[in-house]
Amino acid sequence: MLEPERILRLEDDRVVFLDQRKLPLEEVDVECRTAAEVADAIRTMVVRGAPAIGIAAAYGYALAAASGEDLVAAEHVLRDSRPTAVNLGWALDEMRGDPSAEHARAIHRDEVDRCRAMSAHAAGLLSAGTRALTHCNAGGLATGGYGSAVGALLAAWERGVLERVWVDETRPLLQGARLTAWELEMAGIPFAVIADSAAASVMAAGEVDAIFTGADRIAANGDTANKIGTYGLAVLARFHDVPFYIVAPSSTVDHATAGGAEIPIEERAASEVTARFVARNPAFDVTPADLITAIITEHGVHVAPFQESLAGAVVAS
Repeated sequence: MLEPERILRLEDDRVVFLDQRKLPLEEVDVECRTAAEVADAIRTMVVRGAPAIGIAAAYGYALAAASGEDLVAAEHVLRDSRPTAVNLGWALDEMRGDPSAEHARAIHRDEVDRCRAMSAHAAGLLSAGTRALTHCNAGGLATGGYGSAVGALLAAWERGVLERVWVDETRPLLQGARLTAWELEMAGIPFAVIADSAAASVMAAGEVDAIFTGADRIAANGDTANKIGTYGLAVLARFHDVPFYIVAPSSTVDHATAGGAEIPIEERAASEVTARFVARNPAFDVTPADLITAIITEHGVHVAPFQESLAGAVVAS
């Protein structure tokens, strides 16, 4: 398991990221010395995953403060880098009153602690021999350490209740096939990568007992934005009677957004899908709350009605 500081860290005059675009073939660092460079690293997916994006923004803001940058401009460029991930705005709001490096590092430590707590809650839902399916990447790489959905799988493996994991490849950038597979391999957890379109047949064959995904934004009513393809998985899970779980820290719960229709959905360059033809490339979709079995945060397991059960899912001050 990667140490949090290996994934991203704030040094005296730079923010250093493990370049997730190069994994699993190479471990390469990217150094950023301005808030704009951190924003570009977020935008180009050097770092990705809602909690890790929030930590990166906190580090970028602290770096800007230490180097005498205009903090209004720094906040603006950071906030605009990935609009769907609510953790980014949350972290910047947290940093505004205290833009110190110590505060940014505390946000990082606290996020990892939340991941460990929520993973323990999620693992408690599983019984021995569970075969789980996950989508995209929600491991330590996506959260700055330990992980959310993949953290839950790691905790389940440590408890001896996880048998194996099906890993959706996740189009178009293959975060599942590149990043989740790499993290599971390092943890020694049995897994197999499958095409996203193979998930239905694996469920139909009775080979999936539970589905775990992360989230980039959870509305107050439980509607959840996550990597494109998550909504389809939830529909399939309902048809095949497979429990569908969202695992995310309370920093991902956006109490100011009433429902999924209000969540901004990032549209990425069509060239990520094809360099020749016209294409659409939404990066996320929204899973309606009534398709979600439970949402697990560091506060515990939240079930419908989510408007009530998520009301207390706030980051402890």
